[in-house]
Amino acid sequence: MSDRFTLTLRCPSRGGVMHAISSFLYSHGCEVLDHQQFDDPITHTLFVRTEFASARQSGSEQLSAAFDHLASGLDAEYAIDDQTPQRILVMVSRLGHCLNDLIFRWRSGTLGGDLVAVASNHTDLAPMAESAGLPFHHIPVTPDTKAQAETAMLDLVSSYDADLVVLARYMQILSDDTCSALRGRAINIHHSFLPGFKGAKPYHQAHQRGVKYVGATAHYVTPDLDEGPIIEQEVIRIDHTHDPRRLATVGSDAEALALSRAVRWHSENRVLMNGTSTVVFT
Repeated sequence: MSDRFTLTLRCPSRGGVMHAISSFLYSHGCEVLDHQQFDDPITHTLFVRTEFASARQSGSEQLSAAFDHLASGLDAEYAIDDQTPQRILVMVSRLGHCLNDLIFRWRSGTLGGDLVAVASNHTDLAPMAESAGLPFHHIPVTPDTKAQAETAMLDLVSSYDADLVVLARYMQILSDDTCSALRGRAINIHHSFLPGFKGAKPYHQAHQRGVKYVGATAHYVTPDLDEGPIIEQEVIRIDHTHDPRRLATVGSDAEALALSRAVRWHSENRVLMNGTSTVVFT
Protein backbone atom coordinates (compact mmCIF):
# COMPACT_ATOMS: atom_id res chain seq x y z
CA MET A 1 0.00 0.00 0.00
CA SER A 2 1.34 3.42 -0.94
CA ASP A 3 -1.12 6.10 0.09
CA ARG A 4 -2.83 6.60 3.45
CA PHE A 5 -6.08 8.47 3.98
CA THR A 6 -8.54 9.27 6.75
CA LEU A 7 -12.30 9.20 6.26
CA THR A 8 -14.38 11.07 8.84
CA LEU A 9 -18.15 10.93 8.55
CA ARG A 10 -21.31 11.78 10.42
CA CYS A 11 -24.82 10.84 9.34
CA PRO A 12 -28.21 9.94 10.79
CA SER A 13 -28.15 6.55 12.51
CA ARG A 14 -29.39 3.78 10.23
CA GLY A 15 -28.57 0.22 9.33
CA GLY A 16 -26.11 -0.72 6.63
CA VAL A 17 -23.85 2.35 6.84
CA MET A 18 -20.70 0.44 7.72
CA HIS A 19 -21.41 -2.20 5.08
CA ALA A 20 -21.75 0.56 2.48
CA ILE A 21 -18.48 2.21 3.55
CA SER A 22 -16.50 -1.03 3.67
CA SER A 23 -17.89 -2.08 0.27
CA PHE A 24 -16.84 1.26 -1.20
CA LEU A 25 -13.31 0.95 0.17
CA TYR A 26 -12.98 -2.64 -1.05
CA SER A 27 -14.21 -1.75 -4.51
CA HIS A 28 -11.60 1.00 -4.75
CA GLY A 29 -8.72 -1.22 -3.73
CA CYS A 30 -8.40 0.14 -0.21
CA GLU A 31 -7.37 -1.63 2.98
CA VAL A 32 -8.74 -0.50 6.36
CA LEU A 33 -5.92 0.20 8.82
CA ASP A 34 -7.89 1.56 11.77
CA HIS A 35 -11.58 2.09 12.41
CA GLN A 36 -13.62 3.75 15.15
CA GLN A 37 -17.30 4.58 15.33
CA PHE A 38 -19.84 5.96 17.80
CA ASP A 39 -23.61 5.82 17.49
CA ASP A 40 -25.00 8.59 19.68
CA PRO A 41 -28.32 7.39 21.12
CA ILE A 42 -29.32 10.92 22.12
CA THR A 43 -28.82 12.73 18.80
CA HIS A 44 -29.31 9.54 16.74
CA THR A 45 -26.16 10.35 14.83
CA LEU A 46 -23.44 7.97 13.69
CA PHE A 47 -19.83 9.16 13.80
CA VAL A 48 -17.08 7.33 11.93
CA ARG A 49 -13.31 7.66 11.61
CA THR A 50 -11.55 5.20 9.31
CA GLU A 51 -7.89 5.16 8.29
CA PHE A 52 -7.20 3.29 5.10
CA ALA A 53 -4.50 2.73 2.52
CA SER A 54 -4.81 2.50 -1.24
CA ALA A 55 -2.50 0.80 -3.71
CA ARG A 56 -4.04 2.72 -6.58
CA GLN A 57 -2.82 6.11 -7.72
CA SER A 58 -5.86 7.90 -6.31
CA GLY A 59 -5.74 11.17 -4.40
CA SER A 60 -8.21 12.43 -1.81
CA GLU A 61 -10.02 14.51 -4.44
CA GLN A 62 -10.63 11.51 -6.70
CA LEU A 63 -11.76 9.37 -3.77
CA SER A 64 -14.07 12.13 -2.55
CA ALA A 65 -15.62 12.52 -5.99
CA ALA A 66 -16.31 8.80 -6.07
CA PHE A 67 -17.69 8.83 -2.51
CA ASP A 68 -20.10 11.74 -3.11
CA HIS A 69 -22.93 9.56 -4.42
CA LEU A 70 -22.74 7.21 -1.43
CA ALA A 71 -22.59 10.13 1.02
CA SER A 72 -25.64 11.72 -0.58
CA GLY A 73 -27.62 8.52 -0.13
CA LEU A 74 -26.61 8.35 3.53
CA ASP A 75 -27.34 12.06 4.11
CA ALA A 76 -23.77 12.22 5.40
CA GLU A 77 -21.25 14.96 6.01
CA TYR A 78 -17.78 13.60 5.37
CA ALA A 79 -14.16 14.36 4.55
CA ILE A 80 -11.40 12.25 3.03
CA ASP A 81 -7.95 13.61 3.91
CA ASP A 82 -4.58 12.39 2.70
CA GLN A 83 -2.91 12.74 6.13
CA THR A 84 -0.69 15.61 5.05
CA PRO A 85 0.41 17.28 8.32
CA GLN A 86 -1.78 20.27 9.13
CA ARG A 87 -0.16 23.69 9.07
CA ILE A 88 -0.48 25.48 12.42
CA LEU A 89 -0.29 29.19 13.21
CA VAL A 90 0.20 29.88 16.93
CA MET A 91 -1.07 33.07 18.59
CA VAL A 92 0.53 34.08 21.89
CA SER A 93 0.84 37.04 24.24
CA ARG A 94 3.42 37.04 27.06
CA LEU A 95 3.15 33.61 28.72
CA GLY A 96 5.32 31.08 26.92
CA HIS A 97 4.66 27.70 28.57
CA CYS A 98 2.14 26.51 25.96
CA LEU A 99 4.22 27.72 23.01
CA ASN A 100 7.32 26.08 24.46
CA ASP A 101 5.46 22.78 24.85
CA LEU A 102 4.06 22.95 21.31
CA ILE A 103 7.52 23.63 19.91
CA PHE A 104 9.01 20.69 21.82
CA ARG A 105 6.32 18.28 20.60
CA TRP A 106 6.60 19.61 17.05
CA ARG A 107 10.36 19.09 17.02
CA SER A 108 9.99 15.59 18.47
CA GLY A 109 7.38 14.68 15.86
CA THR A 110 4.55 14.05 18.35
CA LEU A 111 2.38 17.13 17.77
CA GLY A 112 0.49 15.74 14.81
CA GLY A 113 0.97 18.87 12.70
CA ASP A 114 3.59 21.39 11.61
CA LEU A 115 4.10 24.79 13.22
CA VAL A 116 4.56 27.37 10.49
CA ALA A 117 4.62 30.72 12.33
CA VAL A 118 3.98 32.53 15.60
CA ALA A 119 2.10 35.82 15.96
CA SER A 120 1.67 37.94 19.06
CA ASN A 121 0.35 41.23 20.36
CA HIS A 122 3.66 41.56 22.28
CA THR A 123 7.31 40.88 21.47
CA ASP A 124 8.23 38.92 24.62
CA LEU A 125 8.19 35.50 22.94
CA ALA A 126 9.95 36.48 19.74
CA PRO A 127 13.26 34.91 20.88
CA MET A 128 11.53 31.60 21.68
CA ALA A 129 9.88 31.45 18.27
CA GLU A 130 12.95 32.52 16.35
CA SER A 131 15.23 30.08 18.18
CA ALA A 132 12.92 27.33 16.93
CA GLY A 133 13.26 28.64 13.37
CA LEU A 134 9.70 29.96 13.27
CA PRO A 135 8.79 33.32 11.72
CA PHE A 136 7.52 35.75 14.38
CA HIS A 137 4.95 38.43 13.61
CA HIS A 138 4.21 41.28 16.00
CA ILE A 139 0.62 42.49 15.68
CA PRO A 140 0.00 45.18 18.32
CA VAL A 141 -3.57 45.43 19.59
CA THR A 142 -5.21 48.50 21.08
CA PRO A 143 -8.92 49.29 21.41
CA ASP A 144 -8.58 51.55 18.35
CA THR A 145 -6.65 49.03 16.23
CA LYS A 146 -8.36 45.77 17.22
CA ALA A 147 -10.23 45.41 13.92
CA GLN A 148 -7.07 46.03 11.87
CA ALA A 149 -5.13 43.58 14.06
CA GLU A 150 -7.66 40.83 13.46
CA THR A 151 -7.55 41.51 9.73
CA ALA A 152 -3.77 41.19 9.87
CA MET A 153 -4.12 37.91 11.76
CA LEU A 154 -6.51 36.51 9.16
CA ASP A 155 -4.12 37.66 6.44
CA LEU A 156 -1.40 35.59 8.13
CA VAL A 157 -3.70 32.57 8.21
CA SER A 158 -4.18 32.99 4.47
CA SER A 159 -0.56 33.74 3.58
CA TYR A 160 0.74 30.72 5.51
CA ASP A 161 -2.11 28.55 4.25
CA ALA A 162 -2.73 27.61 7.89
CA ASP A 163 -5.17 24.80 8.57
CA LEU A 164 -5.37 25.50 12.30
CA VAL A 165 -4.96 28.54 14.56
CA VAL A 166 -3.92 27.81 18.14
CA LEU A 167 -4.51 30.47 20.79
CA ALA A 168 -1.72 29.45 23.17
CA ARG A 169 -2.61 31.86 25.98
CA TYR A 170 -3.37 34.65 23.52
CA MET A 171 -4.92 37.21 25.85
CA GLN A 172 -7.24 38.94 23.42
CA ILE A 173 -10.94 38.35 22.84
CA LEU A 174 -11.66 37.74 19.16
CA SER A 175 -14.60 39.42 17.48
CA ASP A 176 -17.65 37.42 16.42
CA ASP A 177 -16.69 37.88 12.76
CA THR A 178 -13.20 36.46 13.31
CA CYS A 179 -14.55 33.57 15.36
CA SER A 180 -16.95 32.77 12.54
CA ALA A 181 -14.18 33.01 9.93
CA LEU A 182 -12.13 30.48 11.92
CA ARG A 183 -15.04 28.21 12.84
CA GLY A 184 -13.86 24.68 13.50
CA ARG A 185 -10.18 25.51 12.95
CA ALA A 186 -9.19 27.60 15.97
CA ILE A 187 -8.43 26.10 19.38
CA ASN A 188 -8.15 28.02 22.64
CA ILE A 189 -6.76 26.96 26.03
CA HIS A 190 -8.50 28.20 29.16
CA HIS A 191 -7.76 27.69 32.85
CA SER A 192 -10.80 26.03 34.38
CA PHE A 193 -11.68 25.61 38.02
CA LEU A 194 -14.76 24.71 40.01
CA PRO A 195 -15.99 27.38 40.39
CA GLY A 196 -14.60 29.18 37.35
CA PHE A 197 -12.47 32.20 38.20
CA LYS A 198 -12.42 35.10 35.78
CA GLY A 199 -10.08 38.05 35.61
CA ALA A 200 -6.36 38.65 35.60
CA LYS A 201 -5.41 36.55 38.67
CA PRO A 202 -7.42 33.32 38.60
CA TYR A 203 -4.85 31.38 40.62
CA HIS A 204 -4.97 33.93 43.44
CA GLN A 205 -8.74 33.57 43.51
CA ALA A 206 -8.40 29.79 43.48
CA HIS A 207 -6.01 29.91 46.44
CA GLN A 208 -8.37 32.12 48.40
CA ARG A 209 -11.23 29.67 47.84
CA GLY A 210 -9.17 26.59 48.71
CA VAL A 211 -9.56 24.66 45.46
CA LYS A 212 -8.49 21.02 45.43
CA TYR A 213 -7.99 20.58 41.69
CA VAL A 214 -6.31 22.75 39.10
CA GLY A 215 -7.66 22.28 35.61
CA ALA A 216 -7.51 23.45 32.02
CA THR A 217 -9.87 23.15 29.06
CA ALA A 218 -8.99 23.13 25.36
CA HIS A 219 -11.95 24.07 23.19
CA TYR A 220 -12.90 25.38 19.78
CA VAL A 221 -13.22 29.14 19.50
CA THR A 222 -16.76 30.46 19.10
CA PRO A 223 -18.43 33.86 19.55
CA ASP A 224 -19.60 32.59 22.98
CA LEU A 225 -16.52 33.42 25.04
CA ASP A 226 -14.85 30.30 26.50
CA GLU A 227 -17.97 28.22 25.81
CA GLY A 228 -16.94 26.53 22.57
CA PRO A 229 -17.14 22.75 22.08
CA ILE A 230 -14.67 21.07 24.42
CA ILE A 231 -11.94 18.88 22.95
CA GLU A 232 -9.86 18.00 26.03
CA GLN A 233 -9.61 18.75 29.74
CA GLU A 234 -6.84 18.09 32.24
CA VAL A 235 -7.02 18.20 36.05
CA ILE A 236 -4.23 17.93 38.63
CA ARG A 237 -4.78 17.34 42.35
CA ILE A 238 -3.38 19.99 44.70
CA ASP A 239 -3.69 20.74 48.43
CA HIS A 240 -3.57 23.54 50.99
CA THR A 241 0.23 23.87 50.72
CA HIS A 242 -0.02 25.30 47.19
CA ASP A 243 0.35 29.07 47.22
CA PRO A 244 -0.72 31.12 44.16
CA ARG A 245 2.71 30.79 42.56
CA ARG A 246 2.73 26.98 42.85
CA LEU A 247 -0.88 26.90 41.64
CA ALA A 248 0.12 28.85 38.55
CA THR A 249 2.97 26.40 37.90
CA VAL A 250 0.66 23.40 38.18
CA GLY A 251 -1.91 25.24 36.05
CA SER A 252 0.69 25.81 33.35
CA ASP A 253 1.35 22.07 33.22
CA ALA A 254 -2.38 21.33 32.91
CA GLU A 255 -2.80 23.93 30.17
CA ALA A 256 0.14 22.61 28.12
CA LEU A 257 -1.08 19.01 28.38
CA ALA A 258 -4.69 19.75 27.46
CA LEU A 259 -3.72 22.02 24.57
CA SER A 260 -1.15 19.68 23.00
CA ARG A 261 -3.58 16.77 23.08
CA ALA A 262 -6.33 18.87 21.51
CA VAL A 263 -3.99 20.07 18.76
CA ARG A 264 -2.81 16.53 18.01
CA TRP A 265 -6.29 15.03 17.96
CA HIS A 266 -7.62 17.82 15.74
CA SER A 267 -4.63 17.53 13.41
CA GLU A 268 -5.16 13.79 13.11
CA ASN A 269 -8.86 14.28 12.26
CA ARG A 270 -9.96 12.63 15.49
CA VAL A 271 -12.43 15.34 16.54
CA LEU A 272 -15.95 15.43 15.07
CA MET A 273 -18.51 18.06 15.97
CA ASN A 274 -21.70 16.89 17.67
CA GLY A 275 -23.79 20.04 18.07
CA THR A 276 -22.23 22.05 20.90
CA SER A 277 -20.16 19.01 21.92
CA THR A 278 -17.55 16.82 20.28
CA VAL A 279 -16.83 13.18 19.58
CA VAL A 280 -13.11 12.52 20.06
CA PHE A 281 -11.63 9.26 18.76
CA THR A 282 -8.40 8.89 20.75
